[in-house]
Amino acid sequence: MVYNTSQTAIVILNWNGLRYLQEFLPSVVEHSGGCQLIVADNASTDGSITFLQHHFPQVRIIPLPENYGFCEGYNKALRQVDATYYVLLNSDVSVPAGWLQPIIELMDADTRIAVCQPKINARQHPGYFEYAGAGGGMLDTLGYPFCRGRLFETLEEDRGQYNDVQEIFWATGACMFVRADVYHALGGLEPAFFAHMEEIDFCWRAKNAGYRVMYNGHSQVFHVGGGTLHKSNPRKTYLNFRNGLALLYKNIPSKEFLTTMLIRVVLDWIAALRMVIAGQRKDAQAVLDAHADLLRHRHYWQKQRKAQQHKGNFPNVPGVYKGSIVWKYFIRQKRTVQEL
Repeated sequence: MVYNTSQTAIVILNWNGLRYLQEFLPSVVEHSGGCQLIVADNASTDGSITFLQHHFPQVRIIPLPENYGFCEGYNKALRQVDATYYVLLNSDVSVPAGWLQPIIELMDADTRIAVCQPKINARQHPGYFEYAGAGGGMLDTLGYPFCRGRLFETLEEDRGQYNDVQEIFWATGACMFVRADVYHALGGLEPAFFAHMEEIDFCWRAKNAGYRVMYNGHSQVFHVGGGTLHKSNPRKTYLNFRNGLALLYKNIPSKEFLTTMLIRVVLDWIAALRMVIAGQRKDAQAVLDAHADLLRHRHYWQKQRKAQQHKGNFPNVPGVYKGSIVWKYFIRQKRTVQEL
């Protein structure tokens, strides 16, 4: 099959990421021939636009008037991009030769595939998977996200165990291929999430609409990770816990709703207590703030929930592990997907 890159737009959302553009954009330009190359800039103040204009005139710049965050930044930028496929690519990702072809060929062959991701390895340790995406995203029955190749903070060595093509639950936002028409039909990324878990929400909505989300391990990229907010940042803790509950509130079917939400709230409180014991009081406060925020804006989230189709039996959806990774990881000491 001959694949066509002319209808593929690679869109990098940038906010004060000059150092990443300097280091990683050359590989994207070199190995993405025929594609539209676009940087959407969230009102950077570090000279990013000047750098692009001087060094990469072939890259289209979409300047945004303010920092809209990851979600709304992409939504506003992609309304200005005409393509068949979008590639939402983080600025801290390097790509090798041939990274596009396996995924575009896969999506061309099956119009039910709305979203796809490549294998994500760590830039600093290329022989290991990277936290945000690894070998494809999954959920457990309580809505906790994990990846083939990554359970909580444990990263697997890449021994080729995920060099496959597999239907998954969610694809990483670090390098997410998505059909443009599906992106817009579903309303894009949830703007209230700002950042973190927005890709899981989008993929869940795509699945509810009858589409497939895929992983193709024959394509590979290398991701630094943590480029916007460090994992110990209380703001990131807040977003992860707030968005984790909002994700469930929006999408989980009614018959699993009450039980799942109650269990998740209790587990969040236990997590906050562990943070206090560990001396991470600001992170513990961020968990409480996340819960308070969800309650304060519950009418918004109720409206978003009503707009979802909630099709199917959630635990039986491809990419869902029918168990609790919290139990398996912290109590049973399981460290890899193969051990679950």
